[in-house]
Amino acid sequence: MKKTLLLLAVSLNCLGAMAQTNPIITKWLQNHTGITGRHYVSGSSTPIVDADSANVQTVLYSSSWSYVRTKGVPAYITGPFLDGNPSITTNQNAIFKMPLTPVPNTGTLTATSGGDIGIFINGVAMFDYRDGVSWKASTGALAGGPLGGMGDGVWNRDAIVAERGGFDCSKGHPAMGNYHHHQNPSAFRLDLNVLSTVCNLYVADALYAIDSTHHSPLLGFAFDGYPVYGSYGYKNVDGTGGIVRMKSSYSLRSITTRTTYAGGTSVTAGPAVSTTYPLGLFREDYQYNATSAATPDYLDDHNGRFCITPEYPSGTYAYFCTVDANWNSAYPYMIGPTYYGIKSGVKVTSITEVVTPYVSTTTGFDTYNSAMPDVTIFPNPASDLIAIQLSNLTTDNIDIELYDINGRSVQKTIIFQGTTMAYFNTLALYDGEYIIRISTKDGVITKKVTIVK
Repeated sequence: MKKTLLLLAVSLNCLGAMAQTNPIITKWLQNHTGITGRHYVSGSSTPIVDADSANVQTVLYSSSWSYVRTKGVPAYITGPFLDGNPSITTNQNAIFKMPLTPVPNTGTLTATSGGDIGIFINGVAMFDYRDGVSWKASTGALAGGPLGGMGDGVWNRDAIVAERGGFDCSKGHPAMGNYHHHQNPSAFRLDLNVLSTVCNLYVADALYAIDSTHHSPLLGFAFDGYPVYGSYGYKNVDGTGGIVRMKSSYSLRSITTRTTYAGGTSVTAGPAVSTTYPLGLFREDYQYNATSAATPDYLDDHNGRFCITPEYPSGTYAYFCTVDANWNSAYPYMIGPTYYGIKSGVKVTSITEVVTPYVSTTTGFDTYNSAMPDVTIFPNPASDLIAIQLSNLTTDNIDIELYDINGRSVQKTIIFQGTTMAYFNTLALYDGEYIIRISTKDGVITKKVTIVK
């Protein structure tokens, strides 16, 4: 009996130790401060505060699985969706079951599919490149829906190109309430070349801000259990060579008609390349370049590589959210068109084994970067609005205060967990010099700003 109890205690201790080190258990943004979602409606720049809790609700684990409970609601402001999408971000009441130990797939590879293919650390769903629409040659028109199943499946439309007008400032949108990202989750307005003006009125951030000087943060996990990072990493797989942009090994084909695939296979014709159907509108407009993939900072055909990362100092296979030199999303965007590992992650309705809750104790800033972030204040001088942008992903709420030159606090705001930005409305303030104070567990940052109307 004593021997049995001893073995049980050792087993539980080992399981507990694993929970403290395995990122697929420890790196989720658990909502422990009551943050709720917010959304814009078309025509109003004032966000509506929602009732549903944002970010991940709870994390539980067993010896083989991590279970992530989430409503699928981010802490950053979602909407509006200016393509006529009538949906808004709604509670998904989801449980994602993710493998603790991912396994490479040495057999027939599994293609990504419409709908969920992974989950971000804030509990928001990952989707692949597609928008569920493909060219239906029998009618000479596009056919399909949000989750696929229609059309002929030969020429599959790329959501990033086709649905750009329907993405909010955070580069996301909902499918029947299921808010998701097909691409790198950094706001349009932060790109070096801004492709959408939606942020002009509906200002928002997203999960993180691209920083070309630091390894990008861990953003989530694919359904095969392997991590997904932002756009920058170590140049060499052994963690050396400095920080570089991770590059896609896919490029657009040099074609004017759509009658064959990249490998030369003849297929039912799609529409000819034109201003109506530009090159890049379909996934099959791209070709994979194996020569590029052999270069250290280029990725393989799954959009990843085996390498050292901050969370995996011994190395792991990792996907990266690819962007071009202007930080605009680059195909295949996150994962795909096939998974590297065996796809065992899934969304479930209940947990059917004994599990242990994991309580996150991490606060402050994500450890991918220095403890204290770079802070950008804009515009400065300001007239009606001051935005505070952090370079780091926050793992806890960050208090921000605005002081006048006499040291009196005139406004307070919060940069919420899982976001990077907050605002002060300065319309009612006098002209003059002000101080912005950012308080964290790691210290205090102060910045001077001028208000001129």
